[in-house]
Amino acid sequence: MTWSKAATTATACCALLASTTSLPFRSTSGVGCVTAFPIPPPGCNASSRSTSSWSLPLRGGGSGSGSGSGSGSGSGTDLGLDKVVLGNGVFGVNSRLKASTSSSSSLSTSTTSSPAPPGSPTPPNARREEDRVVLAGKLPSTMTIPNGLIRQSETSKEPLLDPAIPIPDPYGWMRDETRTNEEILTHLKDENSYTNTITSSLTPLRSKLYNEMVSTITETDHSVPRPRGDWMYYSRTYEGKSYRVHCRAPRSTSKDNIENVDLPEMERSILPNEEIVLDINALAEGRDYCAPGAIAVSPSSNLMAYSVDFKGDETCEMHVVRLDEKDGSNNKPVVVDHDPNLEIDGRIVWGHDDTSLFYIEMDEAHRPYRVRRRIIGNDTGAAAAEKDELIFEENDMLFNVGVHKSLDGRYLFVETSSVETCEVRFLDLHDPQSKLKTVVARREKVLYEVEHRKGYWWIITNVDGTPNMRLMVSPAVEDCASQWRNVSVGGSDDIPFDGGEDRALFDVQTFSSHLVAQGREGGIPRVWILKVDEEADDIITNVEMLTFDEEAHDVGLGTNREFNTDTIAVTYDSMVTPPSDIEISLSDPSSRESRSVLKSKVVPGYDRTKYGCDRIDVVSRDGSTMIPISMVYRRDVMEGIEASKIDGTANVDATNVHLYGYGSYGACMEASFSSTRLSLLDRGFVYVIAHVRGGSEMGRQWYEEPSGAKYLCKKNTFNDFVDVGRWLVDGDGKGKGGFTVPSQLSCEGRSAGGLLIGASLNQAPELFGGPAILGVPFVDVAATMVDSTIPLTTAEWEEWGNPNEQKYHDYMMEYSPMNNVKEGARYPPCLLTGGLHDPRVQYWEPTKFAAQLRHSQGSNSGPVCLKIDMGAGHFSASDRYKYLRELAFDYAFLLNQMGVVEEE
Repeated sequence: MTWSKAATTATACCALLASTTSLPFRSTSGVGCVTAFPIPPPGCNASSRSTSSWSLPLRGGGSGSGSGSGSGSGSGTDLGLDKVVLGNGVFGVNSRLKASTSSSSSLSTSTTSSPAPPGSPTPPNARREEDRVVLAGKLPSTMTIPNGLIRQSETSKEPLLDPAIPIPDPYGWMRDETRTNEEILTHLKDENSYTNTITSSLTPLRSKLYNEMVSTITETDHSVPRPRGDWMYYSRTYEGKSYRVHCRAPRSTSKDNIENVDLPEMERSILPNEEIVLDINALAEGRDYCAPGAIAVSPSSNLMAYSVDFKGDETCEMHVVRLDEKDGSNNKPVVVDHDPNLEIDGRIVWGHDDTSLFYIEMDEAHRPYRVRRRIIGNDTGAAAAEKDELIFEENDMLFNVGVHKSLDGRYLFVETSSVETCEVRFLDLHDPQSKLKTVVARREKVLYEVEHRKGYWWIITNVDGTPNMRLMVSPAVEDCASQWRNVSVGGSDDIPFDGGEDRALFDVQTFSSHLVAQGREGGIPRVWILKVDEEADDIITNVEMLTFDEEAHDVGLGTNREFNTDTIAVTYDSMVTPPSDIEISLSDPSSRESRSVLKSKVVPGYDRTKYGCDRIDVVSRDGSTMIPISMVYRRDVMEGIEASKIDGTANVDATNVHLYGYGSYGACMEASFSSTRLSLLDRGFVYVIAHVRGGSEMGRQWYEEPSGAKYLCKKNTFNDFVDVGRWLVDGDGKGKGGFTVPSQLSCEGRSAGGLLIGASLNQAPELFGGPAILGVPFVDVAATMVDSTIPLTTAEWEEWGNPNEQKYHDYMMEYSPMNNVKEGARYPPCLLTGGLHDPRVQYWEPTKFAAQLRHSQGSNSGPVCLKIDMGAGHFSASDRYKYLRELAFDYAFLLNQMGVVEEE
């Protein structure tokens, strides 16, 4: 579901072989799930972005119009527009302004851009179609409107722009949903060639960085074995192999067999009688891309269903194999179900037994909208999916569908939700005659999520408009809104999760004797253990928060697949402490003596004592909002900075600072550990994460209106980032900050974080003099958000606003990076990346923005380099070694443009 709970960064690293679902959004998956597309952003070791938050459907693009000229007859409208069918035969809202009312118009093109410095390579000179526009608002009556194109949601009460307003789109010709247009493909190859030429001298540095990064990981390693039924499940990695190998072994009654397991050699088993259940390396053979989605073991443990994406477009195929029987010819599991024509979104949930499972179909806009039940071994063929029982279909374009199963195995939950509204249905898997029923019908701007325990729903919700989620309970029946009540301690007035601003609740997991809640307090991730009354299953008797020695840290539930358990696993790390899996006693969670470290990440050569980290609040431009930042550095570097402030002898200008941010969808950027980040720290960098508004680091009020960064207060995200940058350069006048200069301040963001970087550069190009890295950046905001044919657009009208409507159009146009590049301003060196098959942020967004930067920026600006991966999607390479090579490419560009000279 679109606002589903997300795991912490460390949790996402350890989530393996879950029998629940994975959520293929731009965030981590639900706790205990296999992340569908788990490639991390540069500088991070874990999943893509958001951690420990109510995550939303993170920004993407998708189908739509291609290139081609528009022509036609008719007198036009007040705007002077023709109706247009674009070159790929798909109607597009992308049109061109008419010079007159004649039946044809001359196409105005140009190829001007800021000149390259003498002696430097010349960048691709993309043609501009100056009269090409995208229409925002009510379309002219003369235009033929295709099915599926809508201007606003059915429930919106806001007036459309009338007449429509044209948004300039001079590079709109770069958009081709088919990815077959030869002109566009040639242009992308030319861009890659230019980038390779600009960076050709960096090959030795890239190799050095890559080797450094590989040296900080234990290539042959394993995850913590975790129990499920009669088996222990875990995964392994091997030196030289790009992907994980998922394994299991019979469960032992002796805990000595699973604790503190010494790292084995490649040929040795982790546990006795180890079995390989899925080798991703074998799946990836002969393929450029291979990303597993869900890996779900059946209730009997005899079957396993898995989904896999072979293109990077996050469309998966599904396979079901036997684990209790091998093919004698090749010793591989026997395939019992695979329909080559079936395409799913990646999520798979088993029914009550091994006879059926549930999956989700997507519509043409890549929106998850149907839940089907498949009987294992169903016929294959073109119409096979139609034979699978349709359980639920969501027709409202604002809503996405999700599924998961309660940990006790009793109920299947079908969630349908928009960014702001949710509805949950349930199916009793123990009753073959059961029909789908509704917990509570959708109510505008009410979010809720449900878990089950012993006849009761445990609910997290913002009902009644609470700033944060509150914890409520009711009997496990349908239409139970009137029976929801706050969870209190012993029935008293002590309500631990009341939805107030001081404590944010993100998730609750039910176990046989306890509940485990996750959220934030004081801006730090927290885990609480709630004891349930032994006599009354809807009352809690005690709440204990897990505490740790480090004040600033990242913690969250690890992999826990069993309802009946006395212990749970949590994952813990900080910016200077590598991740650990820790077993916690539910009956005595506060006891440090009862805690057992199941496994700690080994980082070869890492000396924790050489590094330090700080959590600091920076005052925003409004004078009252405090923006938290997390900094990590080498202690000797920070000692030099402090000494310079005392005696003025140190060269503070030598301090390089890299500023990272995200700030959208309520997703949190945690202060977590990254071994690859050491390559910057050991070269004297201070690495800073700005926890800007738009995330939920300080609770949902950090995200929601009126003081967060959503809708008409979205600019707070960019303002906060710029304010942090100014603090790093100018300081606060009280001795804090002020330890770099603009030329040595670099910045980075990915996806919606790329929007953050683009908007911040436009706001203050003079501040960010160091290189900027924009990974798969959502920078063409206005042109994307007017077009409902692009995936995720309609759902995200409740995130950014709908620029077809008067209320949001002007505001969005004021920050959309593509529309606000400052003419003649000096911009820093920029590296933009994208994936040809990315369904979230389409390849044409960074491509268009690169061209716009070159066209408008001043001649004294840095180079604009574009790198499009022709075989990947939103999450970059699926191959772990290829990913590190790409990260080394980014860091080599960063170091080179910062003037960091490598000693031979």
